[in-house]
Order: sequence, then structure tokens, then C-alpha cells
Amino acid sequence: MGPQMVCFKYDLNQENIELQASNWCGLEQAYINGKRVSRKLNFGHNSEHQVVLKDGKPARLHLFLDPATEQLICRIYKQNNLVASLKQGKRELYRSRLMSQQSILALGLLAVFLLMVS
Repeated sequence: MGPQMVCFKYDLNQENIELQASNWCGLEQAYINGKRVSRKLNFGHNSEHQVVLKDGKPARLHLFLDPATEQLICRIYKQNNLVASLKQGKRELYRSRLMSQQSILALGLLAVFLLMVS
């Protein structure tokens, strides 16, 4: 079974915008009309992707965890105007990322300890 992904999709003026976020490795990818236009690693509770639409206008995808509702929210802005706010109850995404980050840190500390002992 492949990695679990949280996926937000929105059609904006005949452009298909999609933001995918992995719930285990922190990888986020933004697509416009099926073409990947942004990619980054994020282990935090807040992320932005700056993209350019087919008409040349800038757009921004803002992904964040709402602490009040514990919902994952993707806001889509075109030329700094909010055009969509998509929500999913996916707090597990960030819990999984935090566990992954802590595991990586623990392995790093273990490696340093082993190097110091030997």
C-alpha cells in the first residue's frame, strides 16, 4: 500500500489546481492541469506554494492546520484575492509528520552516540 495522501482539488477558470500532502514524509506537491509546479518538504503546521497560472497570473496555495477545529485547510489565492477555502479533518497528517521528524532526530542522535562510543 502506497503512502497516504491528503488531496485538495479545485477548478479555477478552467484550470485544475491540486495540492497533495503526504501524511508520512512531509512531501507537498502542487499541480496545475496535471503538471507539477511546486514541491517541498514540510513538517510544520503551515505551508505556502507560489505558482503561476496558465493566464500568467500569480496564485498562492496556503496549507495550514486550524488549531480551533483541528481541520487541515487549503486556501487558494489568485492575485492575493481569496478564491477558495477547502477543508479536511486530517489532523493525523501532522501527527504522522511529527512522529516521522522525531524518529529521524532519534536515529541521528543514536548515530552520533555510536560514533562517539566507538
